[in-house]
Amino acid sequence: MKTIQLLSLIIGMLLFEACSPTQSQTQEETIQEYPVSTLQAKNAVLNTDYTATIQGQQNIEIRPKVDGFVEEILVDEGAVVKKGQLLFKINAPQYEQEVRTAAAAIKNAEAEVNTAKMQVEKTLPLVKEEIISNYELKQANFNLNAKEAALTQAKASLANARTNLGYTRINSPADGVVGNLPYKTGSLVSSSSQQPLTTVSNIANVFAYFSFNEKQFLDFTENNKGKTIKDKLMNIPPVTLLLANGTEYSKKGKLETLNGLINTETGSVNLRASFPNPDGLIRSGASALIRIPLKLSSALLVPVKATFEMQEKTMVYTVRNGTVKSTEIEIMDIPSGEFYVVTKGLNPGEQIVTEGMGSLKDGMKIKAKH
Repeated sequence: MKTIQLLSLIIGMLLFEACSPTQSQTQEETIQEYPVSTLQAKNAVLNTDYTATIQGQQNIEIRPKVDGFVEEILVDEGAVVKKGQLLFKINAPQYEQEVRTAAAAIKNAEAEVNTAKMQVEKTLPLVKEEIISNYELKQANFNLNAKEAALTQAKASLANARTNLGYTRINSPADGVVGNLPYKTGSLVSSSSQQPLTTVSNIANVFAYFSFNEKQFLDFTENNKGKTIKDKLMNIPPVTLLLANGTEYSKKGKLETLNGLINTETGSVNLRASFPNPDGLIRSGASALIRIPLKLSSALLVPVKATFEMQEKTMVYTVRNGTVKSTEIEIMDIPSGEFYVVTKGLNPGEQIVTEGMGSLKDGMKIKAKH
């Protein structure tokens, strides 16, 4: 009986071993599959986004030039105004009085000039007849010159008084849109007031201001054609404006200026793009994104999702003979987008893992999924 049981146990063990996979087969089955991409150098256009602030082509502060009380406000906030349109009236009666006083001074000066002329005309024949000395004639002429100078000064005073009186009526210096109105009717204002009466923004064209950091500036100079900054700006294709709600503005813009100096405090370089705004849709002070197309030739692109950070270095997992290895790469600094442009660390034809980097480690075997 024991012999039969022993034989049955031996036969069972043999059958179990025959049916079990080998160790190598088990290891093979545990090798996981990962998406892998083969790198190719190709021409590409990458869009990069930069945070921008919008300003009208003119933002004109409207300030009083004379002291007085706001008598009347003839526009409202957000109103579209034309050049020369009356915006405010300032109640300053002292300037009306100055005009009247200056006008009276002119009449008085004119009378004195006429009197001085009569004295010259009276003295001249007496001098010719040698009844009186030539000194008397010279004195009369000097007096006439003084009275004429006083008349000129009086006329200048009247012109100045009329100018000041004109400043009590404030007109728009340009076509545009009215900003905030911090003062109300009856408010005391002066040329030294901290706040302007309002701001008129000419938004027929708008400027979008944004900045590059130092590395982005160097990438810009290296990757755009042209000998000078001006040439490089001219060779950049039209740029796009993304509004605050994410919609794309219908009009294309153009990069116009790039400050050649790097701000030592922020390490940035300021740029300006211009956009036509015929319908007045974009208002001064708005926020937006500038999207700049970057044309690249023979560029090596890797998906952003295929990279990971390690000790402040950008890394990817390369694949060779089914084994992965973490590889450091250098990239062009692009603020947003789906791809990085590799400048160092990878070559065309190499393979990289594009997903699942969190579960990988150096030397790990994988199956490539193309």
